[in-house]
Amino acid sequence: MYATKLGHIHLKVRDLNRAVDFYTRIFNLKVTEMVGDHYAFLSGGSLHHEIALQNVGAGAPTPPPHGVGLYHVAFEVPDKKSFAQAYEHLRQAGIEPHAVNHFISWALYFTDPDGNGLEIYVDTRNDPEGRAQWQGYSEPLTHEKIMMELPPK
Repeated sequence: MYATKLGHIHLKVRDLNRAVDFYTRIFNLKVTEMVGDHYAFLSGGSLHHEIALQNVGAGAPTPPPHGVGLYHVAFEVPDKKSFAQAYEHLRQAGIEPHAVNHFISWALYFTDPDGNGLEIYVDTRNDPEGRAQWQGYSEPLTHEKIMMELPPK
């Protein structure tokens, strides 16, 4: 058998410039290549791209909420301080994420301008209240608990 690893995510968007602005601003990704007004390739590191954006036009329909397809794309941050910084960054950008403690991770859920589901998370399995497996249990993560991870101003 052969080995694989995730190479990139390819998302369809209605407005390429708006999507590029969103992903570069919210996730600090850099544009590595543009193909006219059709495709943009973005990276956060040494790869050519982790995200490919494809312009499908303003009239593209939204997939049905209970249909099959991509649920969300998740971006991992290294620690709770980075998680809290991401939370602040989203809120300052006018995005109110849904914050959840899964006990294997803390997660922020939100959507891009085209309704694609996104998550920013930090692994918490090794924390004192962490668990080795999810087991389907989650609870809301409060603003106060998230902000405790940032040094006082």
